[in-house]
Amino acid sequence: MKILLDAMGGDNAPAAVLHGAADALKEFGTGLELVLLGDETALRTCAAQEGVDLGAFTVVNCTETITMHDDPVKSVRHKPDSSLVKGLTMLKNGEGDAFVSAGSTGALHVATSLIVRTVPGVKRPALAAVMPTARQNLVLLDCGANVECRPEMLNAFGTLGSVYAQKVLGRADPAVALVNNGAEDTKGTPTYRAAHQLLKQNPAIRFVGNIEPRDIMDGAVDVVVCDGFVGNVVLKLTEGVAKTLLGMLKGVFKANLLTKVCYLGVKGGLGGIKRMMDSEEVGGAPLLGAARPVIKAHGSSKARGIKNAIRQAGLCVENDLCGTMTAALAQLPKPEKTTQD
Repeated sequence: MKILLDAMGGDNAPAAVLHGAADALKEFGTGLELVLLGDETALRTCAAQEGVDLGAFTVVNCTETITMHDDPVKSVRHKPDSSLVKGLTMLKNGEGDAFVSAGSTGALHVATSLIVRTVPGVKRPALAAVMPTARQNLVLLDCGANVECRPEMLNAFGTLGSVYAQKVLGRADPAVALVNNGAEDTKGTPTYRAAHQLLKQNPAIRFVGNIEPRDIMDGAVDVVVCDGFVGNVVLKLTEGVAKTLLGMLKGVFKANLLTKVCYLGVKGGLGGIKRMMDSEEVGGAPLLGAARPVIKAHGSSKARGIKNAIRQAGLCVENDLCGTMTAALAQLPKPEKTTQD
């Protein structure tokens, strides 16, 4: 299996990518080939400073870099020799099995749509986040790639998320829900009401109806569907609340000697919760609906996050995620043609 890595993408690149790649080879090494794309001079200098042996990797030199501040569309069009564009072009041409980047989400989404393309039935790929809950992890999509969605897109997201939950999370019969401001099927905007009806008639999924945001973290469902604006708000609010609560608990246990002693009894459990809420553990969010596996690692990823993003990419390849999604989407009725994007 050959995984292509954007070595210049992310806040901590290239050091984090180099260490993450090295750790991935140690942990998942059998049959794994990693290709690093980036400024070769910079990569070799960083590798020497960080003590990483580049001999274990294939290095593809790139003369351009897309930054977080670049306009996504312009950068994709005018920086063909960037690590992001070059890597996705290699993926399209069959020179790799999956692509991983911690770089610009906007540029990755645009480049994936224009270069790699999408599976039949998907207009634009959705960014899917795996979120921890009280019972089990769930898939939230879209969590930021498509701010505005038509009902047909939300219906397709339900199918994509269901297949991912089956193939990667191991759920036999995933429950799919639609985020809304009420449980009744009459609630929400016209778009969400129409999406509800499409999801209810979707033969490829087990749709259980609307879910209110307050109930998401109960973990009663496997897949939560929404547009990218709502999903990004849900995801970031959840991350913020978890961080705040853990900080408040820490303050409680530091209050006096008795509470510090009590902390020793629950230290292991609290550590487990902290790890569960850590985005580095998941590693990355797949762009579901892309014709080939593309994984978006968190922009602030450190080595562990990159390593786990590589693990995610490997799972997508091993389970033929894109092929299974194509088959599932083929079951959906063809949407009426529209002049909208």
